Amino acid sequence: MLKKKNSIIDKIPNWGWLMISLATAIVLWYFLSIGEKTSRCFPFIDKMIIAFQTVTEREILWADIKSSMISVLMGFAFGFLTSVPVAFLMAWYRPVQHIVEPWIQFIRNIPPLAYVPLVVIGAGVGRVPQVIVIWLATFLTMTITIYQGVRNVDSTLIKAARVLGAKDKDLFVKVIFPATTPFILTAVRLGASVALTTLIAAESTGAFAGLGMRIRSFNNSYEVEPMLLYIILIGIIGISIEKIIKFLEKKLTGWQETRQV
Repeated sequence: MLKKKNSIIDKIPNWGWLMISLATAIVLWYFLSIGEKTSRCFPFIDKMIIAFQTVTEREILWADIKSSMISVLMGFAFGFLTSVPVAFLMAWYRPVQHIVEPWIQFIRNIPPLAYVPLVVIGAGVGRVPQVIVIWLATFLTMTITIYQGVRNVDSTLIKAARVLGAKDKDLFVKVIFPATTPFILTAVRLGASVALTTLIAAESTGAFAGLGMRIRSFNNSYEVEPMLLYIILIGIIGISIEKIIKFLEKKLTGWQETRQV
């Protein structure tokens, strides 16, 4: 049987595709920056550099990044710590599932901006309402993902463990949790993404600093260049976090077969 020749596309390494993707984005960005209707919304790289210098001189950039990351990490951490036990209990005990699942399905369809005013009324302004909004968004996303993972655990493994005399505690620790690890890591990745996408809503709760708060401030003063810079920064932070989580996922679930494209 003749061996199929590798095409030019197959010979391009991953970093090569990354460079091609980046070059495509820059070219598209350039054309948007000179377009009659889009030039105001998409100032080019040279203006981004000036904007970076401006916000650095104002001494607000690093303070905003620090403030947002504290809120995101706290909200995400609380979301993860609460979603894992709730998801496991929902998947394992039917009464819990019947009681809790309708609440989750109901709340997860409500945009975070809708309940921000209620959070502010209940918790005031500052860091606390930001963390609550991010916690709620990440909790809902991660709970559903982990719940589906527990439900998809092979029943044969559970039956075999039962036959060998395993109790609920042993099942959770030695069977269900290891089998659910890929879903937990997927939930972590989705939760981190949701935490960042909820940032604008979270920081509309009377924040005094933060990327989301500053974007709204720049919007009110029609400062397009620094506003776009902050939007790009959120994207860069999001990609960086995702890469870190994917690295950990590869290390922790190397045994799992994945389809290579």
